[in-house]
Amino acid sequence: MSFEITKEYIQEIQQLITENKNETLLDSFKDLHYADVAELIEVLNTEESVYIIKLLDSDITSDVIAELDEDEREKILKELSSKEIAEELDELDTDDAADIIGELSEKQKEEVIAHLDDVEHAKEIVELLRYDEDTAGGLMAKELVKVNENWNVLTCVKEMRSQAEEVTRVHSIYVVDDNDILKGRLSLKDLLTTSTKTAIKDVFIKKVDSVNVHEDAEDVARIMQKYDLEAIPVVDEIGRLVGRITIDDIVDVIKEEAEKDYQLAAGIVDDVEADDTIWELTKARLPWLVLGLFGGLGSVFIMEGYEEFMANSEYKRLFFFTPLIAAMAGNVGVQSSAIVVQGLANDIIKGSLFSRLLKEVSLSLISGIVLGLLIMLFGVFTNMDPIFSFTVAISMLCVIIVASLIGTFVPIILDKRGIDPAIATGPFITTSNDIFGIFLFFYIAKIMLGI
Repeated sequence: MSFEITKEYIQEIQQLITENKNETLLDSFKDLHYADVAELIEVLNTEESVYIIKLLDSDITSDVIAELDEDEREKILKELSSKEIAEELDELDTDDAADIIGELSEKQKEEVIAHLDDVEHAKEIVELLRYDEDTAGGLMAKELVKVNENWNVLTCVKEMRSQAEEVTRVHSIYVVDDNDILKGRLSLKDLLTTSTKTAIKDVFIKKVDSVNVHEDAEDVARIMQKYDLEAIPVVDEIGRLVGRITIDDIVDVIKEEAEKDYQLAAGIVDDVEADDTIWELTKARLPWLVLGLFGGLGSVFIMEGYEEFMANSEYKRLFFFTPLIAAMAGNVGVQSSAIVVQGLANDIIKGSLFSRLLKEVSLSLISGIVLGLLIMLFGVFTNMDPIFSFTVAISMLCVIIVASLIGTFVPIILDKRGIDPAIATGPFITTSNDIFGIFLFFYIAKIMLGI
């Protein structure tokens, strides 16, 4: 049965904290997973949260702190001394500890590192802090199990027992040479079924997927997804094994990237959340709204350029079709760009640009013809002039083709220039297609209606 935080449960915990009933509190947390405790802490105020953190053992609260949302964790860490933070980090794997230290001020970083009891642990954390957080080095943990290719099976098992004490989960056993160069991986089955005197270099598997320490985090996620890996070793520039990345870290990368792309698609330029300040939300949302404003003003100037054309009483009805044309252009453009952005993210956009051009033109032709026929059918039922309805239909067909091409190739061009293509799925595409759509609509109508 899953843990559920109810209003009554929160009130009960708050009452126990107020009355300082520590034994009862400890008993209530005894069977809870650290993720459940983190969930509870996020709904309590900071003072109550710190009370619980200081009450529970560090082997529990260290994972709780690592699980918390960054903003909530920042509030709690401000209430803890550098020594208390160090006590929590002593219990964490190096990657989680480095992530938390990375959020502290430079002065507090030094103080916390100085208070870490395990000197080797501290050195490894400092090493991880050198890497950009969006690279394999920034994601990796130093805890892993590695064996030397020159050992025999018996020596290997003894060493593995010693190393495994420092590793939360053993996903793989990596094989290195005397210089720590990654040579391959060891199958647990082979280890169990092979003579204890057999040399490791005679049984290990030479093929092993690995990533460079400077590899982009998104590329690491793509590799692990492609090969269904639970963990992947990380090597430096000369091939030395320096760490490993596990699937839980990659899930976080995928989640963060999905959230960022979703916000970009909605026209939000910064990473924000619903409970951020009004100023932060305004900064994130206003730039694309300004772009939309200028795009709308551009449409106004285009329509003014056809004022004489619109003054013709016979064709005033064109004005009423402009929202339809703009909406279709925006919808088609967003659909096309969303598919391309998804393909780029999953690395499935293959083949030449010319073949993609033909495909998009074919798709937009089919969609445009079907929608155009529906427009003409609408004209029949509303006694519209056949020439007029045909003009609207042809204009829509052309607008759909252009919008589809813009929606397809803008993300590809952005990606080739190193810009996140997700930016193309939101107001950027909608605004540009609105302008092009309205221009094409009036231009084609003017030609076909002979005014």
